[in-house]
Amino acid sequence: MFVVALSAFLFLAVGPRALGYQTSTMLTGSMSPLIHAGDVVVTVPTAVGEIVVGDVITYLIPVENHRVETHRVTQILTNADGTTAVRTKGDANNGVDPWTATLNGATVDRHVLTVPYVGQVIRTLRQPVVLNTLMYGAPAVLVIGLLASIWRKDPEPAASG
Repeated sequence: MFVVALSAFLFLAVGPRALGYQTSTMLTGSMSPLIHAGDVVVTVPTAVGEIVVGDVITYLIPVENHRVETHRVTQILTNADGTTAVRTKGDANNGVDPWTATLNGATVDRHVLTVPYVGQVIRTLRQPVVLNTLMYGAPAVLVIGLLASIWRKDPEPAASG
């Protein structure tokens, strides 16, 4: 169990910093059956010029709250200023997304791997009840265990003079 926990920590916390990939949790089923809600999506920065129709990318949508979206590229366009724009679609959605997204910068995150179910664990751990239980319950159990071990010890016999 320790090895699994350590591997997950290294993959999610250390790997992105050391190896340059990104991880994110898929919140919806819009990319089913490739990526399900609760799966972790692993992406790598890819030069915008290397993106082709059919690639799955993670990018900021140009509407509403500019949330991060992971969808499949259905069309690549070149804007008048020379920048690249894309049309995308979720595999499980009936139609293409109602926006055209300009890819600002030299790279965009391209999907390379899906890790099933790990995102569900992360989402569960972030729930306030679970988070508070872990933050306060675990130390409380340790303190109670420490106090109990102290109280159980027999006092040392007094040395006679």
